[in-house]
Amino acid sequence: MNIQNLSIEDLAKGYQFQDYEYHCLFCSEKYHSDEIYPYEEKLLTAEGRMKRHILSHHESPFHAILQLDKKTTGLTDVQLEMLQHFYEQTPDQEIVDRSNVKSISTVRQHRFKLREKERQAKFFLALMQFVNDPEKYMIHKGAKQVDERYSIEQEDREKVLKTYFKSGLDGGIDAIPSKEKKKLIILQHILKRFEVGISYTEKEVNTILKTVNADYVSLRRHLIEYGFMDRSNDGASYWIKE
Repeated sequence: MNIQNLSIEDLAKGYQFQDYEYHCLFCSEKYHSDEIYPYEEKLLTAEGRMKRHILSHHESPFHAILQLDKKTTGLTDVQLEMLQHFYEQTPDQEIVDRSNVKSISTVRQHRFKLREKERQAKFFLALMQFVNDPEKYMIHKGAKQVDERYSIEQEDREKVLKTYFKSGLDGGIDAIPSKEKKKLIILQHILKRFEVGISYTEKEVNTILKTVNADYVSLRRHLIEYGFMDRSNDGASYWIKE
């Protein structure tokens, strides 16, 4: 597993779900989703056990990322030290007392530079997504075009749906897949919760999509971007594209 290719969401959690297993990003530990794991006189799901593992062996995903080599993080020793203090909400004067930084103004300058680095990183990540997959972010003319770009076998479709809809196909998913082929399978499936020929308000669309995942805004946007749904210019009504 190449940690540099993971999504921000996976890095923030410290683990990734892949092939029915939860994999720790910082060591080789993994737990199968079909098993229950005993832990401190309790029984935990695979994901629950992975969360406990992250806390007990790595303290937190934040601390584990801090331990990665500087070539991976792109951060200097001073930046890493400042991030740790800011994460722990250490008062500025205490940072001065505990570090090589000599003044409160310098601490505040580091805080500003890190926030500026965060803002710049967002634009850089957006640009790199265009570079890595320029077609993905073009406006799709319709669901048919999407289908032509991806040949999805029924077996693959069933496997993805079973993996993500753990409580049944009428239930919800824990996360929206980042890989486009899997995302398309999810979108095509949840489209069945809408009726052809019916006009929905944005609130009605949101209510339906909330039964799938809390990030209903992203789901709604994906349905439009990939041509499965359309909406009026003022965003007041939505409908399935035929």
